[in-house]
Amino acid sequence: MPRMIELIRASAVPANLMQSAARGALSVPASEMLEILVYLATQNKVFSEQAALTLAGWDETSSLQVAADPNTPKVVLDYLVSPQNFRPPLFPSLLGNPAISEESLSSLAASISRHLVDAMLKDDRVMHSKVILRSLASNPTLTGIQSNIVDERLASIEQQAQQPSQAPRDTTPEQPAAAFLEPVALPGSSDGEGDAELTAYIAANASEIAAEATKPFQAVGGIHEGANAEAANAEQAHSKVQESTTTAATDQQAAPSVLERGSALQKIAKLDITGRIQLAMKGTKEERALLIRDGTKIVALAVLESPKISDSEVEKFASQKNVLEAVLRQITIKRRFMKNYAVVRNLVFNPRTPLDVALSLMKNLLVNDLKNLSGNKEVPETVRKLALRMFKQKLESKKD
Repeated sequence: MPRMIELIRASAVPANLMQSAARGALSVPASEMLEILVYLATQNKVFSEQAALTLAGWDETSSLQVAADPNTPKVVLDYLVSPQNFRPPLFPSLLGNPAISEESLSSLAASISRHLVDAMLKDDRVMHSKVILRSLASNPTLTGIQSNIVDERLASIEQQAQQPSQAPRDTTPEQPAAAFLEPVALPGSSDGEGDAELTAYIAANASEIAAEATKPFQAVGGIHEGANAEAANAEQAHSKVQESTTTAATDQQAAPSVLERGSALQKIAKLDITGRIQLAMKGTKEERALLIRDGTKIVALAVLESPKISDSEVEKFASQKNVLEAVLRQITIKRRFMKNYAVVRNLVFNPRTPLDVALSLMKNLLVNDLKNLSGNKEVPETVRKLALRMFKQKLESKKD
């Protein structure tokens, strides 16, 4: 028996069935329904407008699955990735789908937002594609550092093409000359761990670091929130220690972590931006907990590049409301972090997480978490509604 899409292409179905098809109301698998809608939206003058509207509001969960499936028909993937039909929540799935051509990604690269550009710059295929990188270079929303990364990578590809006999290609962008940004030795960071990562990070972000060079440490959320409040308590505790030598040991034992964090804050406050980046990548857990809240984005993101960072730290960062949105976005780009279910759950439940990020991660939540999320008044209403819909869908699928 021929598939419904084949019958529609052959104009072998009645008008009332075509109307149902344009509304997405046929009893066929979601992937075939999307293929039918794409055909109607692009090839049928009578039902194209209705089909396009249906596609624009199509269930995001099934859209994500179709966008990530390499076996999805090319015509559907081309429709989803085209700039005029593009839906940002589908971007991670489309970017990771090997069936999406470089030409299609190139068309999209010229117009996506700077946040989505960050995801592209972490993708291996993108960083080896001259076509996509050239399109990215024309994107007017790029930040200075993004432009530098693209330009440096293009230069590196050109150089490798001219010298084919040299060593295998390196995926790390070439390091620009920036002697004034060389890391300096910090107390407690002489073990050499993370030196290569630190040097590469500073070189890749030299322009942005230079632009923010005079910006001091200022925690997101203000001095009285989170870690800075603990630091204030630490100073009070230290004063009490000095006032009475008989109670010094007791006070120090009562709040060692508070005193340690207060000391870390004092240390951070004396550092310039390069010093804070070095500490973010090579320092202690307490220092990372403070620097993840640095209002200077390039410093906060350096914490996530630290080879010392633990899964438990990332779980905590993913739930924090006093970090930059860029930090939460960057967590989702790291595959190691996203293998941890607690990180995914914390990001979705965090009202600070950008809406498109939260929506794209919800498909990974367990039934009980979807139920709890649907009643969480802190997250946006869109997230709650989708959580409720997905919760009901998963319950129904279990019954079947």
